[in-house]
Amino acid sequence: MTDISFIVPAFNEEQELGATLKALVEAGDALAGSYEIVVADDGSTDRTARIALEHGARVITARHRQIAATRNSGAGIAKGEIFIFVDADTIVNCNVIQAAVRAIRDGAAGGGAAVIMDEPLPRYARLVVPLILKGYMLTGWAAGCFMFCTRQAFETIGGFDEKLFASEEITFSKALKQQGPFLMLRESVRSSARKLRIYSGREHLRTIWRFLLHGRKVLYDRDAMHMWYDGRREAQTGSKAMDDQL
Repeated sequence: MTDISFIVPAFNEEQELGATLKALVEAGDALAGSYEIVVADDGSTDRTARIALEHGARVITARHRQIAATRNSGAGIAKGEIFIFVDADTIVNCNVIQAAVRAIRDGAAGGGAAVIMDEPLPRYARLVVPLILKGYMLTGWAAGCFMFCTRQAFETIGGFDEKLFASEEITFSKALKQQGPFLMLRESVRSSARKLRIYSGREHLRTIWRFLLHGRKVLYDRDAMHMWYDGRREAQTGSKAMDDQL
């Protein structure tokens, strides 16, 4: 039996995935137990799968175009007793992985970590993002880019809610809290702020406005959550989006 499964959902992530997997290999090699890396390739049309294989990952092909279902597909073939979910644009270090494993060994059902966003950040995001990240820490909700749990807890709650196209990490965190202690680590991971660079401030405001008008039901609408699924990448549109920021 494998001790730890790193589960990485990915769609057209050839730009970011290599660095993410390199960091996971370094962190995994520093652990006392065994580990594996599972990349859930959600129908990529670029070199995502090849890069995953080059870094020693197991690859499962999924065609959900939904982050919750893709994570569940990765977990479905994972062999570990501990699941650590890491987004394809997120860099971990040995300290945060060791802290997560230690938390599970000490009885936690799951948890998350502090998040640092990479630079550059648009002007408005420099004010808003720290408040959002602080809110996640205070409420005890794991950010979607890094979450961990026991296999048993994951299977008991049925994994991620596949009806949700966004904010599935909040529902997941709440469900895990019913299974045992849920720990937010002080150690941090570094995640890409590309969505803030690619999409203008106006686009983000429109998404927030939809949520204020219609409530949680927009989270079940792929079109309303298009920023998570339209496939834009920073190399294609990042400079223009930065010019358009509020």
